[in-house]
Amino acid sequence: AVLGSFHIDDGFRLHVIDDSKSKGEFENTATVEKFELTKEEYSQKTDTVQAYLKRNKLGKYNEEEMAALAKEKEEQEKEEENRIESQSIKVDARCQVTVPGQLQKRGSVKFVGKVHFQPGWWVGVQYDEPTGKNDGSVGGQRYFTCPAKYGGFVKPKSVEIGDFPEEDLDFSDGEM
Repeated sequence: AVLGSFHIDDGFRLHVIDDSKSKGEFENTATVEKFELTKEEYSQKTDTVQAYLKRNKLGKYNEEEMAALAKEKEEQEKEEENRIESQSIKVDARCQVTVPGQLQKRGSVKFVGKVHFQPGWWVGVQYDEPTGKNDGSVGGQRYFTCPAKYGGFVKPKSVEIGDFPEEDLDFSDGEM
């Protein structure tokens, strides 16, 4: 029957069952031929995002901008290295970590250097309480050893070296 032969008004619900397709016909995409271009073919096209970026010297195709970003990154690394030296951030030094949006934490410096998971200089800290994210290793690479959830990595600007004794938390039921 044709849909127009039925009396359909506003508010009606139409339920259609289509028995013409075979089950799973559209779920298996392995049999669908895919359209693929090599990088060379894509580079030769003139109506692509890459061609637009090259033509207008945007993003990674703007040599001046990329040079400025590289210089900025280099300056930031030097600044971090200078902060490490000026603050005397050394392994086994007591520290207080202040990260914006988080409570201050105390601990001991266990690692100072560059890591594989992020660019720049990092400070590995063993916290006094289990407020960390790791055990001194990230992505299977160990930088220092501490109990699980006691370790963390922060940028040097978040670390303050000083006489920060472990906080004595009194959980006794004596005074309230």
